[in-house]
Amino acid sequence: MLYQRSSQLFAEAEKVIPGGVNSPVRAFKGVGGTPIFVKSAKGAYLFDEDGNRLIDYINSWGPMILGHAFQPVVDAVIEKAKKGTSFGIPTELETQIASLAISMVPNIDKIRFVNSGTEACMSSIRLARGFTKRDKIIKFAGCYHGHSDSFLIQAGSGLSTFGVPNSPGVTEGTAKDTLLANYNDIENVKAVFEANKNEIAAIIIEPVAGNMGCVPPNHHFLNDLRELCDENDTLLIFDEVMTGFRLAKGGVQELYNVKADIVCFGKVIGGGLPVGAFAARSEIMNYLAPIGPVYQAGTLSGNPLAMAAGLAMLEALNKDVTIFKRLDEKTAYLEIGIRKVLNENNIVFTINRVGSMISVHFDKKPVVDFQTAKNGDNETFKKFFHGLLQEGIYIAPSAYETWFISDALTYEDLDFTINAIQRVAKLL
Repeated sequence: MLYQRSSQLFAEAEKVIPGGVNSPVRAFKGVGGTPIFVKSAKGAYLFDEDGNRLIDYINSWGPMILGHAFQPVVDAVIEKAKKGTSFGIPTELETQIASLAISMVPNIDKIRFVNSGTEACMSSIRLARGFTKRDKIIKFAGCYHGHSDSFLIQAGSGLSTFGVPNSPGVTEGTAKDTLLANYNDIENVKAVFEANKNEIAAIIIEPVAGNMGCVPPNHHFLNDLRELCDENDTLLIFDEVMTGFRLAKGGVQELYNVKADIVCFGKVIGGGLPVGAFAARSEIMNYLAPIGPVYQAGTLSGNPLAMAAGLAMLEALNKDVTIFKRLDEKTAYLEIGIRKVLNENNIVFTINRVGSMISVHFDKKPVVDFQTAKNGDNETFKKFFHGLLQEGIYIAPSAYETWFISDALTYEDLDFTINAIQRVAKLL
């Protein structure tokens, strides 16, 4: 496939946009080459500016769970746009989608909508600190919660050392209140608590990680975190921006039967438009302004177009009793096919999957945390990525991202993909 027009557009974009992109991974720095520019999308397919059709395994990084240009969402946005695109005043739609989300997700009484997953996670941390009257938080290496200062932290040399900024522009004052722990290592988390007694407001975690590839929680890990938080009067925050309304109607809380104190949403809840949300029981949410002391606001929060798209998406998922079973079956079918092909070609690999999230790691050892994810053969991944791109298949341009499966994918699409991987595997 040729990508001449995309290359021209990228060169033009670099003149006026930093790095030519508005989100760094799109620049293809992790895999090399020139990013593609998309012109349109429908169902399971992307159509780029060069006229190529690509089978999409990213689906806008998760929200297109029912495929691109899903008609009920498109219709809802069009009809709402005819009546005005933004008011900065409450609408009935906000209450409707809030009520539906609360009915679908366990352990939440109230929800507040924001404009992105980053904003949802940032606001949840402020709320947790205000509610507990403590400053420190624990996050896990390899878990990404957006680009808020508190989350751009890397580990120090010891369990009790403060974090240090992982990006210029993040102050040491901010970094000192973020403590790092190792994903799937409960003893490490316990040690962090021991070194910071009565100081930790919250743990925030991707309960199924998606930013070091797909990494599931080990047996009992989430339950152990719940117990540890209860013992230390600390809040447990699930960042379900990726997993919410994707792995189950009620997300990971439903899937693993583990209660979180605060849950963050994005992606699917906006039906493809920029939406985030955070939710909790009333006792916690009532700490938010205007009825509580913790301030949070946003002019475009609850935007009618975004609310219309999100409501249409959640209604479709709520009505379809077999959707999550279908997604799981399709992704399992893909996993089995990939395993067979890579084994036949003597490729060293590990596959992680939870429901409709899946990732291929080119390493023989299990991938259970960020360190083991980094052990993968990135050069092989680059060849794998570009090989699939030439076959008309688009996966994440990074070895540290999960694939997201949509219900729009047919078994013919999956077979085409498996056969393409067979051809690419011979070149690895």
